[in-house]
Parts: sequence; C-alpha cells; structure tokens
Amino acid sequence: MIVVTGATGNVGRPLTRALAEAGQQVTAVSRHARVVPDGVRHVAADLAEPAGLEPALDGAKALFLLLSGDMHAAGAGPADIIGRAAAGGVRRVVLLSTQGVATRPLGPSRVAMRAVEDVLRESGLDWAILRPGGFASNALWWAESVRARRVVAAPFGDVGVPIIDPTDIAEVAAACLLDDRHTGGVYELTGPEVITPRQQTQAIAAALGSPVRFHDLTRDEAKAAMAQSMPAELAEDTLEILGSPSPAELRVSPDVQRVLGRAPRPFADWAALNIAAFR
Repeated sequence: MIVVTGATGNVGRPLTRALAEAGQQVTAVSRHARVVPDGVRHVAADLAEPAGLEPALDGAKALFLLLSGDMHAAGAGPADIIGRAAAGGVRRVVLLSTQGVATRPLGPSRVAMRAVEDVLRESGLDWAILRPGGFASNALWWAESVRARRVVAAPFGDVGVPIIDPTDIAEVAAACLLDDRHTGGVYELTGPEVITPRQQTQAIAAALGSPVRFHDLTRDEAKAAMAQSMPAELAEDTLEILGSPSPAELRVSPDVQRVLGRAPRPFADWAALNIAAFR
C-alpha cells in the first residue's frame, strides 16, 4: 500500500492515477471526500492533526508527503507525521519539498521545510526528496480573467523561470516510490526552458485559438491581489523570486531527464492539456 497525501491536488492527483495504473494499492488522503480512481481507497485527514493519518497509514509500505500549508498550521507537527509513519510500518517516504530550500534557505517557510528534510534523513527510513521550482499550474490563477476578458494580469511580464508541469513532478515521485535506485536522492525539478508570463500568455492564446492580452501589474498591485489568498509574507517572498530570480533559480535542471529518461514537458503542452479551464 502506498499512501499519497494531497491526493486531489495538482501533483497528488496524477500521482495517485499513475500508481493505480501501475497496479499498486493506493490510499488517497485529502481533507475532504473526493472522487478518486477506481480501486483507490480514500481517507479524509488533515495533516495539521497527524493522529488523523493513522487509519491511512495502517498497512502502508510507502508515503508521499506533501505538507503544503498544513506545515504552518497551529499545532501542526510535520516531523510527527514521519515518526508516525515509521511506527506504523512505512519504510519509504518521498517528500515534496521546494527549490527554495537550496536557493533561498533563510526564509521562514524554507527553514521549516529544511527541518522536515533533516528529520526524514535521520529517520532510518528509505527516502527521496523532490525540490521543484515554480509550477505551470500556477497559470490557473489567470483562468477567470482569461475566460471573462481574454486578459492575463501578472507582474514581471518579461522575467522568466523554468516552471514545471506538476504531472512531471508526479511521475518523478512515482519512480522514487517504486524504484530503490532513487533512495537517498535529492532531485531539483524544473521545466525544459525559462519562460516569462508574457510567453505563457502567448501559449495559452495559441491553445485557445483566440488572442489573449497581457497586462503587466505593478509589484504593489500584484502583492495586493496575492494577499487575498495567501499570507502577506508569502506573497512578498513569491514576488521576490518572480521579479529577481537567482542564477540557481534560472537553471534548467537535468533531474527529470535523469529519473524519467525523457525531457520535462514544456508549458505549451501543459496549456494545451488544461485549456478547458481557460475557455
């Protein structure tokens, strides 16, 4: 049995599907009941309350751990999740971390994530750590404005980073869960090319077959919009990366190719497969 946390999200959903298609028994964990692939067990649990994971972990051999905002919730104990997994018989954990642990290690969220990485390394379990950069699926933030007004509004229109398709992250995670060769691996995951918000807009327009206008927001405008759905500190942190990526954050990593034997998918492919959200 493999347990997938965050199983209905942008990474967890394709990972759950890939594992099920590979013939694995899978338990999908999310906060609320969701439709999951046939044959997959679903358990509703909140990672901010690690004790609630115990029914999901019963009989499991491996765990995909996606902490998301749960890591920062009051009373959350991400290290406790790893301890409970080990006590329940789990022998392998694949942790979804973040590129910023290496590129911007002093931010509070990265300090916390690095602490989780260290707990996993010292746990005695088999482990692998995935450190993706920006997600192609963040473009879904623009879906409503594209549908309503055929416009993308974003800051730093001509500053790019090598964003990655979440399905590529999922496929790397599946390989790490199933193949002992990846034990102890730390993988930096990026897309195949640096791409700007303006170029992403062009790719969405091409997939739509309809013009989409790009509107360059000021930093203050972008922060105000982002602060509606995330803490102001995280919004500021995100804007710093988007506006002034470091050389390390501009680097196209070879790790997807190394693990999967193929190049990561370009943003245009992601846009074509997800274009229904923008129609």
